[in-house]
Amino acid sequence: MGFQRKRRDEPKVDMTPMVDVVFLLLIFFMISTTFIETPGLSIKLPEASTHVAEKAPEELKIYLSQKGEIFLGETELTTEALKRHLGGYGSRAGNTTFLLLADKEARHGQVVELMDMAKVAGFSKLAIATEQRNKQ
Repeated sequence: MGFQRKRRDEPKVDMTPMVDVVFLLLIFFMISTTFIETPGLSIKLPEASTHVAEKAPEELKIYLSQKGEIFLGETELTTEALKRHLGGYGSRAGNTTFLLLADKEARHGQVVELMDMAKVAGFSKLAIATEQRNKQ
């Protein structure tokens, strides 16, 4: 007698649960990650209730700490070094936004001095960064 053997299907691994887990992990890490705007510098921006302006395609971010220290990225600059750096922009300065991220406890006189420095260097788009005020 000839018995026919049943064909056994090879087991298949369903990848759907694993893909779901990977996407959930990706979402978790994206949400839990903090993005630091001020590298290694603690600046408390003043609050404002006005609308946030759109980010310009080219902008120069200058940080002013509570103690009066001036930073370009993570590099600390003197006022003379900042003047030289701003002067190096030349004709590009007219299309570049000068964004000042000054601590709310920084001296008003120094904020005005930095904005004036940028204006003298040819920057026509000047902005001061603020945080959105919570509506109560």
